[in-house]
Amino acid sequence: MAAKADIEAVIWDFGGVFISSPFEAFNRYEAEQGLPKDLIRRINATNHHDNAWALFERNEVDADRFDQLFLEESTALGHPVQGRDVLPLLSGSVRPRMVAALKACKQRFKVGCITNNVVSMHSPGQDEIQRAAGAMGQIMPLFDAIIESSKAGVRKPDPKIYRMMCELLAVKPEACVYLDDLGINCKPAAALGMRAIKVVDVDQTLAELAAVTGLTFDAEEPA
Repeated sequence: MAAKADIEAVIWDFGGVFISSPFEAFNRYEAEQGLPKDLIRRINATNHHDNAWALFERNEVDADRFDQLFLEESTALGHPVQGRDVLPLLSGSVRPRMVAALKACKQRFKVGCITNNVVSMHSPGQDEIQRAAGAMGQIMPLFDAIIESSKAGVRKPDPKIYRMMCELLAVKPEACVYLDDLGINCKPAAALGMRAIKVVDVDQTLAELAAVTGLTFDAEEPA
């Protein structure tokens, strides 16, 4: 199928898209520790522009300060959790079909990555297993442009970071598709005119991406 003429770029989130979502690991940790389900997500959603997580993703605090602030915020919600215990939960496993889809898109479109990340060995794809498997090494070089919140000093859902990517790729928002596993990050992309796809699972994502780009993607895991 031919690519649609009005699409020029496909812009991707990283964690929760190419790497399995940390939310699954958060829920396992909460169950193991006897904590309320989705507590960590609730902590991160409270004062989400200026909380410990936001400051860490903009590289405005170091890991020690993040640990302290996260403990204060979780304690305020009635369930003390050390920030240093949360960081190892960020690592995930690669989704090969998403990587294959990225490669297919790269043949027809400009491709970019906007990721909220932290300066930590536990960032998605940065743990020992993922480095050994070459996860970051096989995915990141495929992008024409990459914006990392910890380096740019701005994070999603700030509309500025999406406009920055459009400038790097020399495209208008209306000519872009944007994929993210968080609705809060899809909304500003859509508001700018991008076709936003919320990543729920791989089958759903690739079906929606095929519909908007005109491309076809493998239904099976690459060999």
